[in-house]
Amino acid sequence: MPVLTRLIPSPIVVDIRPGALDDLATVLADQRISSSGKLAVAISGGSGAKLRERICPALPDADWFEVGGGTLDDAIKLADAMKRGRYDAVVGLGGGKIIDCAKFAAARVGLPLVAVATNLSHDGLCSPVATLDNDAGRGSYGVPNPIAVVIDLDVIREAPVRFVRSGIGDALSNISAIRDWELAAREKGEDIDGLAAAMARQAGEAVLRHPGGVGDDGFLQVLAEGLVLTGISMSVAGDSRPASGACHEINHAFDLLFPKRAASHGEQCGLGAAFAMHLRGAREESAYMAEVLQRHGLPVLPEEIGFTVDEFVQVVEFAPQTRPGRFTILEHLDLNTEQIKDAYADYAKAIGS
Repeated sequence: MPVLTRLIPSPIVVDIRPGALDDLATVLADQRISSSGKLAVAISGGSGAKLRERICPALPDADWFEVGGGTLDDAIKLADAMKRGRYDAVVGLGGGKIIDCAKFAAARVGLPLVAVATNLSHDGLCSPVATLDNDAGRGSYGVPNPIAVVIDLDVIREAPVRFVRSGIGDALSNISAIRDWELAAREKGEDIDGLAAAMARQAGEAVLRHPGGVGDDGFLQVLAEGLVLTGISMSVAGDSRPASGACHEINHAFDLLFPKRAASHGEQCGLGAAFAMHLRGAREESAYMAEVLQRHGLPVLPEEIGFTVDEFVQVVEFAPQTRPGRFTILEHLDLNTEQIKDAYADYAKAIGS
């Protein structure tokens, strides 16, 4: 009887703890990612520059590259600049935009990426996707998973709390995304990867059920681990299905229809997830999710992020167009404008009771 296994694309190092940044050079050497210390480190001009001063003495042979923003052009310029050196690996030190630029650039020059996250705003820090702004708006580009992920909880606490809140909303939305995946399996015969679904669902549930708050190390640990697991679940599945359903369609619709007014990714995903759970008839789960979102300071109503009810109805109506081919509760119900208004009124009443 043959033993059948599969290889899971995942980092060889996941270091999440207070003080992790101070041991970065040691971890990379011990894991043979960079025993020579020849690293290309991508940073932002803000928080990244401050952290450079802190860890530069431990990385004497590293070259530092300041990234202007989160565009495709920025990532290409970074890759071109790194081609002039000989490096063991690329280190993306910063938030989501910096890490996504570093992911793309590392893939372009054929080097492994070490993701050193300075905030927990979304699940992209360990995903096989780089999301970059381009001339057409925003694109998602397939890249290898990071070879290592380092998250220093002391650094995370120093970042604005809105970044942690955004990560909470993104993690919780996994629960709704998996329900959409299961719906697509029932209605359209779509295949579900059980391992990917389990990883993403449990990551979301762990954050949902944790009694701690944004200032607690224990909660930040669970949130960070959940975001990393979600990224790995997308690698296992081969696409974003484990973490992206109606919740993310609603998020994308906010971004496309109101690009100058859109809230954070996680705020919009969390609101979208709570509403999507309500739409599928999971009223108690929707109300509990909304309660947890509120406890962490996240919005559960569009008015709380500056949108009218009519604008939110417009967002929900447009949302299925953002991901052609993806089947969620929105495509399944195919609600018209008046039906969405009625559903929203029912949702607002349910979470306010």
